[in-house]
Order: sequence, then C-alpha cells, then structure tokens
Amino acid sequence: MVRVRTVTVFGLALAAVAACTVRGDATPAQGSVGQTPDSIKPAAAAGEPAASFPAPTRDIADIVAPRWTNEDARDDAGEFARVTKLAGITKGMHVADIGAGDGYYVSRLAPMVGLAGRVYGNDIIRDYLVLLETRIRREHPGNVQIVLGDPHDPRLPAGDVDVALMIHMYHEIEQPFGLLWNLATSMKPGGRLVILDLERKTYGHGTPPALLRCELRAVGYRELSFTKTGGEEYVAIFEAPRIGVAVDAGVNARPTPAAIRAQLAAKPCRG
Repeated sequence: MVRVRTVTVFGLALAAVAACTVRGDATPAQGSVGQTPDSIKPAAAAGEPAASFPAPTRDIADIVAPRWTNEDARDDAGEFARVTKLAGITKGMHVADIGAGDGYYVSRLAPMVGLAGRVYGNDIIRDYLVLLETRIRREHPGNVQIVLGDPHDPRLPAGDVDVALMIHMYHEIEQPFGLLWNLATSMKPGGRLVILDLERKTYGHGTPPALLRCELRAVGYRELSFTKTGGEEYVAIFEAPRIGVAVDAGVNARPTPAAIRAQLAAKPCRG
C-alpha cells in the first residue's frame, strides 16, 4: 500500500476551502478548531480491529478538504438529486454519510428523510465534524447525529442504517476491508451502500470500477447497479452482506476477516 500526497484535485477549487489534513491524522490542521466538543464522538463500541484485515494493494489518496467542490456548482449539476434518486432515499429512512466533511449531503438529507428519519454525519477528522456541527446548529435539523469514526470502522449503531453514502471518498479509505466489514454491522438487512466516484486511478482521486467491485466482493457486498452519471463519474450501489449467516446459505453473507485475508492473499485486488 502506498499513500500519495496531493494538494489539488485536477483543477477543482479545493484550495479555497478549509485546511488540508490526512485522514486518520490526530493532529489538527493549521488554523483549524483543534477542539472536539463532547457531542462529537463514536455512536457505537469499536468493532473488529484494523489488524484483522489485509492492507489494500493500491495507492490511497490523501484528503485535501472537507468538501469535494463548490456547493452551488454541485447543485447546478444536479448531483444530490441524481444520487439520492438512484439510492431510493425516502422519508423515514436512516441514512449515513460516510466522510461527511462539512455537510453538503447531510444538510440536504435532513429535510428529505424528515423527523421520522435520521441522518448520521460521519467522518474521522474531528475538525471537519466541528464545521458540520456548526452548520447543523445553524440550520436546526432535529434528526442529525454527528458521529466520529475510525479509519477502519464508522462506529455507527448496529443494525440501524438503510442507506450508507460514500461520496468522492472511497479512494481515500486506508483500510477498506475493515471499514466495509464493520459498516455491515450497522446496516439493516438489505441495506444499501451507494458510492459516487470517478473512473480514475486511486492516486488521481477516483476508483477504477473493477477495483471497487473486487474490494466490495471480498467483504460480501453484492452489486445492485452501476450507473454512469457523466464524464468519468459513476454511482455504484451494493447490498450490504448479512451478518451471522453462513457463507454458503445462498445469500450475500459476510465472510470472516480470516476468510477475507486468505482470499486476497490468493487473488489480490489490483489498482
């Protein structure tokens, strides 16, 4: 596994947003808040440790900002509407935004799911969650919970999530097999993982579809759809594996960490 440092993303105006930091780095970025309010914490006990899983055999892109690009530009392009329509998100659902940053999706999901639903704004960078908390206080949604995760574990409540979103961030996950395995614990039966990314190498802030499929298949996720949404962009939707079910039970069951390690040792997922 190789980490690749980047400071811009192919001309997108990321330099104008908050200071850069590396996912998982406990040191606040220069000029950042540097404090973690009591409300910013994990929502569940730690799951399977990172050491149980193999490292990915691909580059891992650094995080460069708490948002992908300008929110007005994303709205003009119809990104949120397109993704949530493909995801089938409706009122009353529990939705987790993994890598929420400063809250582009969280802010828009809150009114969409309504007070009968719940939105988890999840990230592993505390300073980003401070920005998100400030935004949520300003917008006053009563159905948002901010959750501090680990690089290998989102630390979300067990069996509670209908849809999990990973928006322009899959290529930044340093322990994808652990994160996907622990995320499955938080998903309801039949829960869906929705990934928006670009058809680029991971060091170029994208994920080749074949690599994505290989990594998710290794953890028992079943592909439901793959939609090209313009240019290099795609939205891939997977059904989360069932936990506590035998692998040969005829469903997409979650394999053990040892089985994942053995499978990938025999046939690694190449980037």
